[in-house]
Amino acid sequence: MIVVDDQPIVLAGFAAIIDAEPDLDVVGTAADGAAAVEAAARLRPDLVVMDIRMPGMDGLAATRLITAAEDAPKVLVLTTFDLDAYVFEALRAGASGFLLKDADPDELLSAIRVIAAGEALLDPAVTGRLIAAFASGRATEASPQPAELAALTPRERDVLTLIAEGLSNAEIAGRLGVGVGTVKTHVNALLTKIGVRDRVQATILAYDVGLVRPRR
Repeated sequence: MIVVDDQPIVLAGFAAIIDAEPDLDVVGTAADGAAAVEAAARLRPDLVVMDIRMPGMDGLAATRLITAAEDAPKVLVLTTFDLDAYVFEALRAGASGFLLKDADPDELLSAIRVIAAGEALLDPAVTGRLIAAFASGRATEASPQPAELAALTPRERDVLTLIAEGLSNAEIAGRLGVGVGTVKTHVNALLTKIGVRDRVQATILAYDVGLVRPRR
């Protein structure tokens, strides 16, 4: 993976923590968005740990460029504030989740592994803040795309609704009374049909098209 941050100490610290793990490998680092885009194209990592606020090209612009590429890596964005407006823009740009910079090392490593595995890309607390932002209008509005849902089966719509509520595959399986493997099959199918890369983007689309409404 690639680690991106404009603060040298933070960059070195994150890279050292990640690279010390036997199942994780840091193949490069970058100090700004432009360097991150270049490194992602050259090194083709599976995942990019991306700071948002950087001089020059920020993490938002870099995320948009990186995730637009063919076979794009997943992006975990880092932010100082959990309600940073840039977070929502980064998620719309294709990021797979976000983490606060003051998270402890175990949380960082767990977030990387979760996103790399493609399971619950936002934990329920983070999903709740994302939903609250939609309800209050803090997140940027996108044009509804109801046609995106036309190809879904009724069960796939049910699964998409539960994804948007922040449930994991195991929780969805329990709610619907089916096996986890069946849920994974439905998730993979619906992501392909609605043309999104992961559960975060599926959640955003579900709210955009009105399939799910924020609880008041």
